[in-house]
Amino acid sequence: MYQTLTFLHSLVRWLVLISLIYAIYRSFTGYISNRKFTGTDNTVRHWTATIAHLQLVIGMIFYFKSPVIQYFWKHFNEAKESFEHLFFGLIHISLMVTAIIIITIGSALAKRKSLDKEKFRTMVIWFSIALVIIFIAIPWPFSPFANRPYFR
Repeated sequence: MYQTLTFLHSLVRWLVLISLIYAIYRSFTGYISNRKFTGTDNTVRHWTATIAHLQLVIGMIFYFKSPVIQYFWKHFNEAKESFEHLFFGLIHISLMVTAIIIITIGSALAKRKSLDKEKFRTMVIWFSIALVIIFIAIPWPFSPFANRPYFR
């Protein structure tokens, strides 16, 4: 199960990034060009949040099944001295949950706006903030915090 979760979490990460970047792109171009907020824009907003929530569910299951996390909580005083354990035990999950909350708020606020330009603006702002947080929290192969391969 752990290997399957590792693979799924790694795979869905790319779906989250692609959907967020695409949603930000559509929102930004819609905002700049004063385009009408279409059903496609609403679908992109909805699926971006849905994919992020799916990743959160996979991530939470992965978190509680991970031997790294189990070690972290069982040996907290020792493990907190290792930045990699601290990153995965607290930092990664805290930042990712925060990013998903931001995506959820941005999606809900955009859905409730009456003006098309405001819907686009709301999505650009909230989704961009979430994207920056996600980029920081992903353990990229080049990350100074903790690193993992692009695909696991």
